[in-house]
Amino acid sequence: MSHSPYSWLSHSLDTIHRAHWYRSVQTLEGLPGAIASLRGQKVINFASNNYLGLAGDRRLIAAAREALEQYGTGSTGSRLTSGHRDLHRDLERSIAQLKQTEDALVFSSGYLANLGAIAALVGPRDLILSDEYNHSSLKNGAILSKATVVTYGHKNVKELTEKLQEYRKEYRRSLILTDSIFSMDGDRAPLPQYLEIAQTYNSMLLIDEAHATGVLGSTGAGLVEHFQLGKPELIQVGTLSKAVGSLGGYVAGSSILIDYLRNRAPSWIYTTGLSPADTAAAQRAIEIIQTEPQHREQLWQNIAYFQDLLTRHCPQIAPIASESPIICLPLETPKQALELSQFLKTQGIFAPAIRPPTVPTSRIRISLMATHQREHLESLVDGLKQKLLYVC
Repeated sequence: MSHSPYSWLSHSLDTIHRAHWYRSVQTLEGLPGAIASLRGQKVINFASNNYLGLAGDRRLIAAAREALEQYGTGSTGSRLTSGHRDLHRDLERSIAQLKQTEDALVFSSGYLANLGAIAALVGPRDLILSDEYNHSSLKNGAILSKATVVTYGHKNVKELTEKLQEYRKEYRRSLILTDSIFSMDGDRAPLPQYLEIAQTYNSMLLIDEAHATGVLGSTGAGLVEHFQLGKPELIQVGTLSKAVGSLGGYVAGSSILIDYLRNRAPSWIYTTGLSPADTAAAQRAIEIIQTEPQHREQLWQNIAYFQDLLTRHCPQIAPIASESPIICLPLETPKQALELSQFLKTQGIFAPAIRPPTVPTSRIRISLMATHQREHLESLVDGLKQKLLYVC
């Protein structure tokens, strides 16, 4: 009797369970915000990338509703066939204005933006230098491109330079890939040094601003603006699903880059255009980000207050990084991370356990939002103190 060709699936799932790597969805109810309903339990939400609280903003909801009435529920095709609407181009102009680039191109997700841009820019005769902690979309874009991929140590400027010295001359084109804020540690890339290296070795530089757009910089433009770099020659990729509070992704850069991607990026050419509602909501969010800096200011006040609480009440808990709204508390094993996350949930706090293979080491990942109140942050620290009393 032959075995089913699918029998290996149950064995693989058993292995995942034994390693405490098993994942399942958790259903949230109601509008996105600092307080969420998780299977009927009210919890303080520290699991969201809704950094400015805009995903539940009534103005975004109204913009999406108006677009639904005017354009319907779907774009009905790729942007090059039946899927292009005026509001797509309006959003692209707004992104370019925010990022201070010549143009921008909107994709149906940030993941698709990275896949499409990387696959279009380099190929089998080219070289990619990729940070070891880069997001999955950057890594898979590199694989899809079929370029030679060389990984450098996390934010290791010296190693990146050495790799380019060793390999650059052997390839036609070169592309450096990095997150600007790393999604699982919350730290920032050394962008000024990378720009200098890219120029020295005639290399393109692509930064993923997913967790920086709306968060960093005087107008919320991201890491480039944070470092006051002016208008450097580089490729900025990002998402509209985090601080922008909607859905979709973008590439921002020179006019010739964007024109090229319209013709060569497969994940833009062959994918249905972003829905009208998501497009309109993102457009409204970018207007709010630029005209209402108080949301960003409140977010950074919350970050500073939470860091101060940790320092005063749990001095031996050292976050992995403290350069963004993402604050990660390291733990030795996946089991410890799961146990702490479950305990916090009993205290009315939703803070997810992040485990391998997503990250090299287990941790509780805390995402702060502008809409968190001080008592929410205090409750989280109280919960940590109760469970980690032996540490604190």
